[in-house]
Amino acid sequence: MFDSHFKKIYLLTVLSAMCLTASAIGKTVYVEDIAIVPKPQSVIMADGTFSVKAGKVSKSVKYKTDKSLPEEAYSIVIANKGITVFSSSPSGKFYAKQSIRQMIPADIDTEADILVLPCCTIKDAPAFGYRGAHLDVARHFFSVEEVKEYLDIMALHKLNTFHFHLTEDQGWRIEIKSYPRLTEVGAWRKGTMIEKNFSSNDGVRYGGFYTQKEIKDIVRYAAERFITVIPEIEIPGHSVSVLASYPELGCRGKDYRYEVSTTWGVMPQVCCPGREETFTFWEKVLSEVIELFPSKYVHIGGDECPKDEWRICPLCQKRIKDEGLKNEEELQGYVTRRVEAFLNSKGRSIIGWDEILEGGVTPTATIMSWRGSKGAIQAAKMGNRAILTPNGFCYLDYYQTKDTENEPLAIGGNLPLSKCYSLDPFEELDEEQQKNIIGVQCNLWTEYISTLNYAEYMLLPRLAAIAEVAWTNGRKNMDDFMFRLRHLRTYYDQEGWNYRKQSF
Repeated sequence: MFDSHFKKIYLLTVLSAMCLTASAIGKTVYVEDIAIVPKPQSVIMADGTFSVKAGKVSKSVKYKTDKSLPEEAYSIVIANKGITVFSSSPSGKFYAKQSIRQMIPADIDTEADILVLPCCTIKDAPAFGYRGAHLDVARHFFSVEEVKEYLDIMALHKLNTFHFHLTEDQGWRIEIKSYPRLTEVGAWRKGTMIEKNFSSNDGVRYGGFYTQKEIKDIVRYAAERFITVIPEIEIPGHSVSVLASYPELGCRGKDYRYEVSTTWGVMPQVCCPGREETFTFWEKVLSEVIELFPSKYVHIGGDECPKDEWRICPLCQKRIKDEGLKNEEELQGYVTRRVEAFLNSKGRSIIGWDEILEGGVTPTATIMSWRGSKGAIQAAKMGNRAILTPNGFCYLDYYQTKDTENEPLAIGGNLPLSKCYSLDPFEELDEEQQKNIIGVQCNLWTEYISTLNYAEYMLLPRLAAIAEVAWTNGRKNMDDFMFRLRHLRTYYDQEGWNYRKQSF
């Protein structure tokens, strides 16, 4: 009886030890395919494998400098003794880390599992130096932490430019110390239209803005992920929030009572270029902006600027006559060139929406083409640099399917994942003109997107398609992309990001 009792204890002890040992050893996880998004330039498989405890992958990587590689390029060599990364810059090293991250299964147990990677050599570099994502924080405001999460999404996809849309008719979102009413008044609206009923108002005061300290924090966070932040200050249209704050900058004068817009759309009230104080305002605002953003570029908007008030404004008509301009379109061109000259004097360059072409631009202006690709085509043929963000391929606020009844409310359109992926940045351009296309960008306008959760649903996975166009252009294959995307979604799950599951 005594011996039998201790035999039971002995057996239980052994079984317990075996269970603990099994738990400590974990399982062996074999990676058979290199499923990276965006797709690398080349993956050359070799014989053999490299085995490492999942939690020690980063310690097994050696980083070496290869000055022959372009700035954002990298190569990864996986051999049976370890992983070696070659790059010429910190950004190349960072992108290599993103690729290595995607090779490690998201659900692996880093405490116990063994990871087995196939031996191979990955050589990679982006097709475009400008790979952008845009966020409109003016229609709906997103907190600093939410913007940082947006930047994290960009970083995983190797996007390197954040277009920060900060001002609109519906709200001004950046502290400007020389014009405090921009955030005291212009950052707040008296309610918001309900769904698509333009005569409605929910009656809830809405707004918010970033202090200059918060802007610096966002810029720093982005830089740590090798993302440049380009601010957009709308000039001269989409400026009702400016006029509500400083009515003396409008054609109707200081006695007119403007109010921050509570509905979406294009508003007829725009800044008055006939007034010299309007240019003083723009220059003072931009002087503070460039102190916060070290980017080469400042986006000055220029889109959807109605000219009705300019046509009947004596000051605008006098400006047209004094400057020898033909019409109101050329008056906007005058505004664009004058603002550009100011920014050039500060060592900065401008980006503007494709409408700025209509009033005439200098050869140094960069065109962001949103009304299809025609603006980029025109700019490239003129010798100007251009960025592709055509609404039919890159506007991620559009519905993702024709079955809109089963989707959250969106602004309209139908932009499925496959169409995003089909974008051709070099449409109608010869080899020489193609050199003027500097990049590709996706845009997220937020009239109907009021939460980060919904923003992520509209972004993912379509942002991945645009990222692959920007990184790999010309080496695309939709079936292969979908195979790799199904692997990438596991990282979306790991991060807790919302995404459209029906797209898979």
